[in-house]
Amino acid sequence: MEDYLSKLLFSVTEYGAKLVIAVVVFFVGRFLINKLTKRIEAGKTIQKIDGTARTAMVSFIRIALFVVLLVIVVSIMGIPMASIIALLASAGVTIGLALQGALSNLAGGIMILVFKPFKVDDYVEANGVQGVVTDITLFYTKMLTLDNKRITVPNGTLMNANVIDYTAEDIRRVDLTFLTAKSEAPEKVQNIMLQAMASIEKVLTDPAPFARVSGGTAESMEFTARGWCKTADYWDVYFDMTQKIVEALGAAGIEAPVVRVAEIKK
Repeated sequence: MEDYLSKLLFSVTEYGAKLVIAVVVFFVGRFLINKLTKRIEAGKTIQKIDGTARTAMVSFIRIALFVVLLVIVVSIMGIPMASIIALLASAGVTIGLALQGALSNLAGGIMILVFKPFKVDDYVEANGVQGVVTDITLFYTKMLTLDNKRITVPNGTLMNANVIDYTAEDIRRVDLTFLTAKSEAPEKVQNIMLQAMASIEKVLTDPAPFARVSGGTAESMEFTARGWCKTADYWDVYFDMTQKIVEALGAAGIEAPVVRVAEIKK
């Protein structure tokens, strides 16, 4: 009985000491992790990253440090490391398979927030949809179409797609095509188009407007008119150029191509 009590006391003392050390290590480690993550978050390098991505990165670092701390605490308590590593590996594989799509979207969201291929308020086209970007989260990007429909696109899809950002630059070019009869003088038509574009206030003079013959058939000539404008004025200039050039061509008596309809045999 005395030997049993002696062994019990020894075991309690041994494991009690390990438990006390493990608790002390945990609280000290937690204090150091909190200090370290605050210093990382306040660093100049990470401050250059977008707010959402910065928060995600700091959270990831914090979680990784806590995992290391827990492994240390468990090893102090005498639990075999091989069992811990096997358990973590098994849990990692299971979670990774279950959250494969979510992790892909998360990775895509971080890449978008860090490298910024587009930003909020840009008008973009990607993966068969287009609209104004209203919100970029870690998992999804939300867009609003011109007819006021909301589209939610997974970030993983966006990072693997070709993205066209129509508003990334300060100016854009409006390209329009017009047809006239083959009998018209090309230089006359071109001058009429240039004068019509010059009358539109929002069409820039530098780069200069452009109007030239760009093609044709046996019965018609094709003219291309190009005018530069500020990106915000694109659609105003698009419709103004269409209307002004059509009106100017009509006022000058420029004929449209003749459309020949095959005679129907009775």
